[in-house]
Amino acid sequence: MSMKINEIKEIFEKTPVDDIPKTAAAFKDDERSGVVKLVERYEKKYAAHLAELERLAEISAFEKELREKGFRLIAGIDEVGRGPLAGPVMTAAVILPENCVIEGINDSKKLSPAKREALSAVIKEKAVSFAFGSASPEEIDEINILQATYRAMRKAIAALDPEPDFVLADAVTIPDIAVSQRGIIHGDAKSVSIGAASIIAKVERDAMMDIYGELYPGYGFEKNKGYGSAEHIEAIKRLGPCPIHRKSFIKNFVEI
Repeated sequence: MSMKINEIKEIFEKTPVDDIPKTAAAFKDDERSGVVKLVERYEKKYAAHLAELERLAEISAFEKELREKGFRLIAGIDEVGRGPLAGPVMTAAVILPENCVIEGINDSKKLSPAKREALSAVIKEKAVSFAFGSASPEEIDEINILQATYRAMRKAIAALDPEPDFVLADAVTIPDIAVSQRGIIHGDAKSVSIGAASIIAKVERDAMMDIYGELYPGYGFEKNKGYGSAEHIEAIKRLGPCPIHRKSFIKNFVEI
């Protein structure tokens, strides 16, 4: 007597992704439409898994090259929040272990909030080390956003334990750090370490802006994360700036 389709579905659901071909082969001759669809669905899932592994191998090329040269503690670093009108600029640095596979790592801007949060938890669990650095709105106003970003990056690097022996940064060369480094244009999509850093930095800053949304209601920080949406700019004009607004960024909207 053949198995019920729900029973077969349960088997597929419990099958590790690498074992899908074996399970699919076991039910390949079952001509019931429900089983045929199950096999097709999981074969597509396996194909997507292989494609993702190939993509991850491609974006691990910088790390692989550095390890072949003898570097072991390779940190990726990225920032989030250079453009907003309010809140800090946040940076994160991440050292991933060799041969670490975390499916889905990519430029954080390409991921949904739910996917970022799920990946952030996995990255933190698997990382050799991760750390954050930030620069306040006051620092941004005092030394400008670029220098504040560099300062925040230096804080994140200094907080890593163990210390990195090489840093991969997204598009920039960080001044005044002793460790060897390389800037990669669009690094958050080309380096798995930088991509990981971009994800946890985004999740950390978004959570911070949610809190600021409660502390300073009316500006919509929980939605706009401090960026200059039309509603946010209108709120600044109506309510005036709050303590986390960057004065150098909003001077065209209100008198400071």
